[in-house]
Amino acid sequence: MISEESKARFAKEVAKYPADQKQSAVMACLTIVQQELGYVSAESEQFVADYLGMAPIAVHEVTSFYNMYNQQPVGKYKLNVCTNLPCQLRDGGKAMAHLKEKLGVDNNQTTEDGLFTLQQCECLGACADSPVMLVNDTTMCSFMTNDKLDELIDGLRAAEVKS
Repeated sequence: MISEESKARFAKEVAKYPADQKQSAVMACLTIVQQELGYVSAESEQFVADYLGMAPIAVHEVTSFYNMYNQQPVGKYKLNVCTNLPCQLRDGGKAMAHLKEKLGVDNNQTTEDGLFTLQQCECLGACADSPVMLVNDTTMCSFMTNDKLDELIDGLRAAEVKS
């Protein structure tokens, strides 16, 4: 399930901590799993738990708490829209509704073509820039009006056609 290369990366992460605190590498190991598999399955959580000497539920608590870990396969572009209260007050909910309509999916769903997974998320720490969203857990997009949302989606789709 997990490649030898990923296991070697686990070992490097665990080596950063005292021997009796190797569970401190849980987030790094989950990230490595996700990079290899695209998501963190229940089986891979069990593997990480066994590797780090942790209870499986403790690993699952980490996986399910952080929005950056996908617990199921996602589209090529994961779109996380902040819908926490400050963003709701600044049209975060409207941005989410617009994307639902444009993409034809609901929260935690993936478009039929496998390109987009839409998710609402908790605070991204940019309330003053709301509506905000995070693309693939790495690219922050701020002040997302309907026009900017359309431009983003259309641009990503156009890039796929060219590839």
